[in-house]
Amino acid sequence: MNRLFAVTEHPVTSVAELNTLADRLLPDIGRGAAQRERDRLLPFEAVAQIAKAGLFTTRIPVRYGGSGGSVKDVIALLIRIASVDSNVAQALRPGFGFVEGLLASQTDDAEAERARWFERYLQGAVIGNAGWEVGGANGSISARIVRDGEHYRVTGNKYYSTGSLYADWVSAVALDEDDQPVSFILPRQRQGLELLDDFDSMGQRLTASGTTRLNNVQVLAEEIRTRTVEEGKRTIVTPFLQLFLAAVQAGIARNALNDAVAFANEHARPIKHSSATRSVDDPYVELSVGDISARAFSAEAVVLHAAESIDRAWAGGLDPSLVDQAAVDVAQAQYIAAESALKAAELVFDVGGASTTGRAHNLDRHWRNARTVANHNPRHWKAAAVGSWQLKGTPPPTSGLF
Repeated sequence: MNRLFAVTEHPVTSVAELNTLADRLLPDIGRGAAQRERDRLLPFEAVAQIAKAGLFTTRIPVRYGGSGGSVKDVIALLIRIASVDSNVAQALRPGFGFVEGLLASQTDDAEAERARWFERYLQGAVIGNAGWEVGGANGSISARIVRDGEHYRVTGNKYYSTGSLYADWVSAVALDEDDQPVSFILPRQRQGLELLDDFDSMGQRLTASGTTRLNNVQVLAEEIRTRTVEEGKRTIVTPFLQLFLAAVQAGIARNALNDAVAFANEHARPIKHSSATRSVDDPYVELSVGDISARAFSAEAVVLHAAESIDRAWAGGLDPSLVDQAAVDVAQAQYIAAESALKAAELVFDVGGASTTGRAHNLDRHWRNARTVANHNPRHWKAAAVGSWQLKGTPPPTSGLF
């Protein structure tokens, strides 16, 4: 698919350079993750540092000043971020998804939008989301947007506003006077835009996924966005967003492994009848850590394999058959990544005794986080859709979840 990208004066940062920046940044983010999650300390600084380092620009084409990276490059980076703090990683999902939407857009104003928003990303902007609502049928919209002179006014409440508390811009959707969905994006400080830290999930507590209130908020005409999702048609952005969740799971499994190794080395002691004098020499501790390691390895491998499938769809001009195959591959990766992360998070407690359950260590966050991410889109539906594809060649649903 040939696309014309505008030339920019910004210096190009390669994917390798971005990973080097991540090498410097992620250890500091990881060191505070367990305490932040335990004490509900929102990671404003961590998200801001990631944006400032330019990690959001991984997929932005070189001619716009980005790194021109592949989907696999982005997903590998996200696994690394999630392996130190899965809350931070998931809070980035709207921002990375917005980039994919810009790349895939074929609307009349797509080129102007790319130029405008890629420039903002290069300046360190963070994008949040205020999409889903509670009440009514799943996916239904009750928020309303109406004309107000040359501009608009929007009223309503949103939930699952992932990352919005950390964002400079918040994207949302509402129904117009003809009951048609209208997408728009607002600056974080717009009068009447109220963001609440009321997300009460047992896991992923710091993703800032709470309520967004739109209290008669003005929406400027230029803040209205042309919708690109056609009913009954799959967009390549959906598999990416679903794979993002799997990448978070893979990162959780890796984080569980890192904590298991650290706990066995620094805190654990052998049980009374162990044959070892050190926990790291206990064969059952070795077995547990090896099991966790294998699951983290498997989760990462399938997620990166599915990322390559999305890259093949892009290379093939987004042919519908390739997009469908990417959706199937992502569904399989989600299933395995979720299973792997949940089991890895459980096995952490087998590397030590009762002390592993101490609140100071907060090791239960891995299972709570993995379980919460897995509940976004139940994995049994993913397996069933893959089975239907294998048995009958039936493409996955175009519900926005495949």
